[in-house]
Amino acid sequence: MNKPSTPIRAAVVGTGGIARGRHLPALATLGDRAQVVALVDVDAEALARTADEWSVPGRYTDLDTMLRTERPDLVVIATPPGNHKDSAVASLDAGAWVWCEKPPALSLAEYDEIAAHERDGGPYAAYVFQHRFGSGAERFRGQLDDGSLGRPLVAVCHTLWYRAPAYFEVPWRGRWETEGGGPTMGHGIHQMDLLLSLLGDWHSVTAQMATLGRDVQTEDVSLAMVRFGSGAVCSVVNSLLSPRETSYLRFDLTDATVEVEHLYGYGNADWRWTPAPHAVDADRVAGWPPVDDLDSSHAAQLASLAESFERRERPRASGPDGRRSLELITGMYRSAISGRTVLRSELTPDDPFVAALHGGDPASATALFRAAALSDPAAAPSATAAASTAEESLHA
Repeated sequence: MNKPSTPIRAAVVGTGGIARGRHLPALATLGDRAQVVALVDVDAEALARTADEWSVPGRYTDLDTMLRTERPDLVVIATPPGNHKDSAVASLDAGAWVWCEKPPALSLAEYDEIAAHERDGGPYAAYVFQHRFGSGAERFRGQLDDGSLGRPLVAVCHTLWYRAPAYFEVPWRGRWETEGGGPTMGHGIHQMDLLLSLLGDWHSVTAQMATLGRDVQTEDVSLAMVRFGSGAVCSVVNSLLSPRETSYLRFDLTDATVEVEHLYGYGNADWRWTPAPHAVDADRVAGWPPVDDLDSSHAAQLASLAESFERRERPRASGPDGRRSLELITGMYRSAISGRTVLRSELTPDDPFVAALHGGDPASATALFRAAALSDPAAAPSATAAASTAEESLHA
């Protein structure tokens, strides 16, 4: 590709740890293809410190003022989830492409509202799902596409992390109205997005959720069985209560098992290919390692996004492709709260869980999740009542 005549003018909204530790370093890897022209943060002191550290000239405490003044090509949104939708819409309306941290929005309805402000040829809104972009995942995706490993049958997708009680002292964490959901929404979404980018659309989900160890409104652990359109099945576990932290995905196909285990990002060394006993050409089945060893970083995704921007085409992890993980998450909450299996086809615009992951009754959802932690069996009917209330709301 020819080098663009002018750099991508980028602005970063939010100067917290994710911006300083991931987004600004990723932008720096683009070299002269990108220029960070502005930062935005309501905390003027944090704004000044970060701008000084990264030599960013534009410093704003208001997004709209920055958009009018700087007219950036790309806005990177690195704020808490409750701010994502409004910041993305304002940036798209100003003509800027968007790269937004996970989760994309608090609900599918918010996601679709953002998408309504995109235009053909851009601007587009893409979301930070960097685990798709490492060389291990790209190699495996190619093998799935060409059928060289056979048919996917069984998968495991576990995000087993640990967050101490102090983590939730940050006011927006663990609250329906500001975080949208618990670890199913804010933590496991990375692994579930990688899962869906490899196995495609899901068909149905059966889930349970509980609040077992943290003082939050949402769940702190969830488990689900997911059936895919291909017929493959997957177990999904998301936890913030697991002292030995790991992110683990496993795929059992007719001709091989493929695994990756890491924590917050993988390289080639974190993958393992195991040919089935009947595989005649084991080297072909493994197909490992790839020529490149590209880790699953923000920089890897940003490089792909920059190429899409320069070609004026929709980037990966945007539009319907970026919606998949949030759609599965919505199905998981609907299943856990209603107490039944949910079909993907049921998640229509008028569904209350599309509007909010608690289904319109946050108090009942909280009570249901907390009931799972009670040691007194006599308290169990409160969970049943909460589930009944949620189910009735589906048909109100």
